[in-house]
This record gives sequence, C-alpha cells and structure tokens, in this order.
Amino acid sequence: MTLPAGTDAVRQSLASFRQEREADWKAFEALLARVEKRAPRALSEDELLSLPLLYRSALSSLSVARATSLDSALVAYLEALCLRGYFYLYGARRSLRTRIGDFFLHDWPAAIRDLWREVWASVALTVIGAIAGYWLVASDKRWYDAIIAPSLAGGRNPDSSAEMLRSVLYGGGDHFLSGFAAYLFTHNTQVSILAFALGFAFAVPSVLIILMNGCMLGAIFQIYAAKGLGFELGGWLSIHGTTELFAIAIAGAAGMRIGTSIAFPGELTRVAAASRAGRVAATAMVGVVVMLLFAGLLEGIGRQTITSDIARYSIGGGMLALWISYFYLFRMVRHGNG
Repeated sequence: MTLPAGTDAVRQSLASFRQEREADWKAFEALLARVEKRAPRALSEDELLSLPLLYRSALSSLSVARATSLDSALVAYLEALCLRGYFYLYGARRSLRTRIGDFFLHDWPAAIRDLWREVWASVALTVIGAIAGYWLVASDKRWYDAIIAPSLAGGRNPDSSAEMLRSVLYGGGDHFLSGFAAYLFTHNTQVSILAFALGFAFAVPSVLIILMNGCMLGAIFQIYAAKGLGFELGGWLSIHGTTELFAIAIAGAAGMRIGTSIAFPGELTRVAAASRAGRVAATAMVGVVVMLLFAGLLEGIGRQTITSDIARYSIGGGMLALWISYFYLFRMVRHGNG
C-alpha cells in the first residue's frame, strides 16, 4: 500500500527502512568499490561469498522502496547500486590486457578480412589514379600544379633538375626533409580520416579521395621518372609507403563499406545496415591508426637515415609482406596449428 507523501507515517517508515538496511547497502558499496579499483583477490573469502548475498539484499530493498513510493533519491541510489552489482557479478569482465590481445589477435584481422572486396577496390582505385596522374603530367606538365599542392610539392616540379630531385632522396637528416616527412604523414592521416568519414555519402567521396591520392602519387612519380630517378623514388617512398598506402586503402575500404551499406541495405533498414557496417569499419579504423603510427616511425627514422635503395626496398617489401601475412595468413596458420 502506498503511503500519502509528506505524512509522519511516511517519514517514520523511511527512517525505519534506512536504519534496518543501510548498513548492508554501505557494505555492498564498499566491497564493489574495492573490487572495481583492484581485483577480486583484494577481498577475503568471506567477503567474496557475501557479495551475492548483499546484492540480493539490495535488490530486495529496491523492490520495497519502489513499491512503497519512498524517497525518490533513495530509489535512484539503490537502482545505481544494484546496476553496479549486476555488471560486476553477471557482466562479462575482461582485463585491459585481454581486450587489447583480442583486438590484435582476432578483431582487427577479422575486420580486414571482412573488408577484402573493398580493400581490393581501394587498391585498384589507387593504381588507376596513379596511372592517370602519371599520364596527365607526362602529356602536359601544367597538370602537375593542378594536381599537387605547393606545400606537398616542396619546390619540386617538372622543371626541377635531376640534381635537385636526387638531393631530396638522399639528403639524410636535412631540416627540410624532416619537415616534409612530417607534412606527408599529416597529409596521409587526413586522407585516411576523410576517406572513412565521408563514406556515408554512398561511398562517392571515399572513391574520389582514393583516386585523387593515387593521382598525386602518379604525378610526383612522373617528374622523377622523367629524370631517370623512378627506381630511386620508389625506394624512398616504399620504406614507409607500403604501410601508409595500405592504411589509406583500408580507410577507404571502411568508408566504402558504410556507404554501400546505406545505398544498398538489402533486407535491413538503412540505419541497421549502417550500424552493422559501422562496427566492422570502426574496428578497421582503429587499426589504421596503429598502421599510421608505424608508418610515421619508419618515415621519421628509417627513410631519412637509410640511403641504400636495396635496403629501402627490402624494408618496404618486408613491411608489406608482414601486413599481408598478419591480415590474411595468420588465421590459417593459427587454425592449422589448432
């Protein structure tokens, strides 16, 4: 029976209710605080056994508080306490180390394998864009300024001498090279984010961004190849580029997955299709950040200190083989061993 609010009977009932049960609530709250901050081993055996008993006592108190329309603040407190108890006692608990391990051993590679069609499409678009950029600049060098921003060109253009272009490739720890490497990393990070974030617009912006990025790559390659430095530029780029371009391709693939899911949801609603695609794409994008960090280390350290073309190609090819094995072959090896 609900008691009229504001009467002495209600106040007495509330005071009696608190006096009888508050000690159990505080004990339960204190135990939860200890195990949440530390671990179950922080409790004694008797304390661990008391947790489910105190949880059921809190649930009983919450049921009574709701049924008798007691203080709303007390009801809110008991609801929060019971919710904490439920998540600790019955929720799936994994340590941070376990979650990180699951991400690298299963979640990230599985997401990339799920996106294999889009990844191949993104790689194909990059190649098509590179061919187009190379052909446009080769046919008319004025295209170079239309494709390459001055900040990215770094003073290089079709009229640059072979000596100037070579100095960029083998300049060691030059200040300009360090700044240019940082700019390239920032640029490619922005491309990755945009290719993913704009995918919701039926994947069209993602496709255009990947094409344009390939076009820029082809335009730069053309001015070096025209001076007989194509092989050298390939080594200079590959030491970090195999990782960075692969990351951009994955980011574009993630954006395409979301865009195509919205455009062609099948039997699902567009919101449900986008939500399902978003889980895979978001996992892949977390991994893209990791790849870009690796690329940044290779770019900032290895590419400026290693001047051997063979060593550059070896590192770039080795990184590409490592990523392909990790994403597409590791699962087969693990299952075969299992």
